[in-house]
Amino acid sequence: MAGTMALPDLVADLKRSLHDSADVFDAADDADFVRFLKQALPDMGWKRPLTQVGQVVLTAGQADYSLAAIPDFGNYKTNLWGLVGCSPQPWEPGYPGAAPRVKSYKNAAGHWLGFDPAPSAAHIAVRGSVFKFYYFGLHGLADVAAASTVALADRGLLLMRAQAEAMMELALRNMSKPVQLRDGLSGTPRNSTPRALYDALIAAFMEAR
Repeated sequence: MAGTMALPDLVADLKRSLHDSADVFDAADDADFVRFLKQALPDMGWKRPLTQVGQVVLTAGQADYSLAAIPDFGNYKTNLWGLVGCSPQPWEPGYPGAAPRVKSYKNAAGHWLGFDPAPSAAHIAVRGSVFKFYYFGLHGLADVAAASTVALADRGLLLMRAQAEAMMELALRNMSKPVQLRDGLSGTPRNSTPRALYDALIAAFMEAR
């Protein structure tokens, strides 16, 4: 069924939108078109942020926590730690001290949450050992539409950004040779370079709301 967020449908529509220039991309199993769509996803992430909820279990004195169990983690947003119930105020008995500052970082082992200072036993006793937080998730596409994270309303925006990736690759392949292309938006033939169309598509993507 055309018009869904299933990856095969997106590939088919992307190919149609590129008209004759689609013939340049002849990798097996439409791998080039799949790549263009997936290269568009990081920009879809900031254009249409995806907020998810994750959690880690805290240990007193431990400052760093792997997020390997959250494969779509993009960046830390804010936390929900200790929001349920009332924590003691600084002037009250049992006040555990200011909550640690939290940030995400990435190294060779993957993404992590880092606490500064490490949560203490008093923090955990008052706020709980389960640290729930909001994070910006990475968009994904799948063969089944329901498993793709880009909203159906943003289908055209995703295709536009993927068209730009195709134009950039054409520009790199034909850096000194103008080619006749259709713009992929109106279907109107135009004599232009792929780089010019790339710039126009990126500008349209940036201006879209």
